Amino acid sequence: MEDILVESRASWLEITINRPDKLNAIREQTAAQILGQLSSAEADRQCRAVILRGSEKAFCTGVDTSEQVLAPDEIFELWRRRKRERKVNQLFKALPEFTKPVIAAVEGYALGGGFELALLCDIIVAADGAQFGLPEARLGLMPGGAGTQTLPRLIGKPLAKELMWTGRRIPAAEALSLRLVNHVAERGHAIDKARELAQSLSAQAPLSVMFTKQAVERGFDTTLSEGMNIEADAFFALAFSSDKEEGLAAFREKRAANFTGR
Repeated sequence: MEDILVESRASWLEITINRPDKLNAIREQTAAQILGQLSSAEADRQCRAVILRGSEKAFCTGVDTSEQVLAPDEIFELWRRRKRERKVNQLFKALPEFTKPVIAAVEGYALGGGFELALLCDIIVAADGAQFGLPEARLGLMPGGAGTQTLPRLIGKPLAKELMWTGRRIPAAEALSLRLVNHVAERGHAIDKARELAQSLSAQAPLSVMFTKQAVERGFDTTLSEGMNIEADAFFALAFSSDKEEGLAAFREKRAANFTGR
């Protein structure tokens, strides 16, 4: 694969965006390759999490605009393609629905679509020196990878609007204070913390992780009552799992559980 590097660990998958000459800007091919790996990870019962990373200089600097060449008579064709065919759009939509945890390990720049990509992951680990920002307004554009939806939900509308309108870059320490990232590691060591988290998550019951993620994602924008119903349905479903029996037995016997995802 030309645009990404892939490494399988004992219980998780690591995907590295590998376009250093473009500061890891993603194109259709990049998105298609990431989607393919996510699909494989989804079907692999041994894979319990995914780490998405870039290079020390840049996690991802957005969408590669060199591909966005459009003839005047193709405007409405682009409208159709973005809905049905465009892999970049499909990638952004797929991440919240992916059933396993996705951890973004961010070194260097996470700008534009790169910041949006990280925001759609479940957990962000940033290295000291990482910078986040949405500079689209400076280019006559606006965020198009769910940034107008994810960022306000995390930090509130007023600050999100300010950051999107000014394009100001947020250093890692400020991102942590705003609760945009989960952890800040030493420069060059974001991947180490991400692997530590992946190892910890991999030890948990995979069905519990899956149903918990689903309940959070589906219930976030509903009423409390509806959210409680979503949670109750998922909780009840887990009562029939073999992993529940194994987890309780391991607790009684004071041993590590051997979860199988069944």
